[in-house]
Amino acid sequence: MRCSGHAQQGDLTDDEWAVLEPLLPNSNKRRGRWRDHRQVINGIIHRLSTGCQWRKLPERFGSWQTVHKRHMLWSADGTWEPLLQRVQAVADAAGDVDWNINIDSTSVRVHQHAAGAPTAPPPAPPSTSKGALQKVHLSADGKCRPLSLVVTPGRRADCTQFEPVMDKICVPRLGAGRLRRLPDSAGADKVYSNGLIRSYLRRRGIRHVIPEKSDTKSARLGRGSRGGRPPGFDKTRYKARNTVERAINKLKQFRAVATRYDKRGYVFLGTDTAAALLIWLRS
Repeated sequence: MRCSGHAQQGDLTDDEWAVLEPLLPNSNKRRGRWRDHRQVINGIIHRLSTGCQWRKLPERFGSWQTVHKRHMLWSADGTWEPLLQRVQAVADAAGDVDWNINIDSTSVRVHQHAAGAPTAPPPAPPSTSKGALQKVHLSADGKCRPLSLVVTPGRRADCTQFEPVMDKICVPRLGAGRLRRLPDSAGADKVYSNGLIRSYLRRRGIRHVIPEKSDTKSARLGRGSRGGRPPGFDKTRYKARNTVERAINKLKQFRAVATRYDKRGYVFLGTDTAAALLIWLRS
């Protein structure tokens, strides 16, 4: 039996499709195979929202194998990420991106169906299906939308992923100009308070708001004048750190993100990226 659902609930609207269609691979160059992009993407959206098995997709999305294979393909070849970046570029060109960003992570339960993934090497992060938890590390703009995403095993320390998350911020310019990689400011909690991260941000001229850990503060004060000055801290700016928490809440509205059902790590990253793309399209 297939998953039940309302006829058109959650599908791409005409306005959303108008933004997305020109960005899709081979949308105007290839016959047959790519003509059903919209139907297939609607099937992927349904699975994102419900977390149902691929084979139980409603018949209105066509062959479930086609929907499944295209999501696998776009996750493997990295199609989802440039789609997200292009939609971000449209928003940036309209002045709709708040570049005071925040960084955090969230843990995701790995469903038992995600265990036992084959070991064939995909061109993406390795599968961690043997663990009970997965982590999604992300940056979010000031309007609670994910800018960049990194997936790791659940026990990976948040601070080790700060630079990878920052380095994945890459918003193209619609006209001439360099890619936008640097935010106006960056905020994070005490987990990210260490010298390497602060040095990384200083080298790039990024203003940052990260509270100092109590033990670091005690050690600095214990050294007297040799301990240096305390890092700057803007309490008002730090209050805006909840934007990344709200972005996480938006991502986890998608059941296939809140629980990992994908066996392969790179497919789960594609799932997260597709969800982020929808958040931007619908913001």
